[in-house]
Amino acid sequence: MNAWWAQTRAEVRMTVRRGETLLLTVGIPVLLLVFFSLARVTATPTPHRINFIAPGILVLCVLSTSLVALSIATGFERSFGVLRRLHVTPLGRRRLIGAKIAGVLVTEALQVVILSVVALVLKWHPHGGATGTLQVTAALILGSAGCAGIGLALAGSLRAEVNLAASNGLYLVLLLVSGIVVPVTSLPGFVQKVVVALPPGAMADGLHRVLGLGLSPSGADWLSLGVWAVLAPLLAARTFRFD
Repeated sequence: MNAWWAQTRAEVRMTVRRGETLLLTVGIPVLLLVFFSLARVTATPTPHRINFIAPGILVLCVLSTSLVALSIATGFERSFGVLRRLHVTPLGRRRLIGAKIAGVLVTEALQVVILSVVALVLKWHPHGGATGTLQVTAALILGSAGCAGIGLALAGSLRAEVNLAASNGLYLVLLLVSGIVVPVTSLPGFVQKVVVALPPGAMADGLHRVLGLGLSPSGADWLSLGVWAVLAPLLAARTFRFD
């Protein structure tokens, strides 16, 4: 436990100190939140654009941090031999992966606070109340675990340069088709079904239901998030290579 906690604190410190990571995890989401809230470049199902955009940008924070930033940073740590040295310490494989996911959750909590403040300044009026807050928190945690598992699986099996391209490509595709800034209802029917089966799509659908409409996430949302939250980290733990 002490080794896990020490590594978790180290992961958070390294994330905060990386300028490029801060740009990806805070700078870009804030810019997208402001831009898509003020510019009418996409149609939104709500009269006030911020009420649709804000939940999607919260999902984007999870996607940016737990999948892309984590995957790229871990991939280069593996390439430089850092992880091989950690592997022979008492930390071990599973606690290392657990520490990275825990570090991501702490970073995302800071992101949610910052983005929520900016959204409220832009006159965001979220629904859901106390129950909705718990549902949103649970959805973000489950989605983060699923995305982190996918990111670590990529980082632990691909070369750093290939992983960099794959993570960024996946980020772009999921940004466009997961209902984050473009409503899922505007996508073809078969794409809508695939989207909700993936962690970002299930998170976006769940958060739009809670914060935008005052409803609860659907059973399909919870099922998708729960399955990915369990299977993706297990896949990463079983397939991760340190060299």
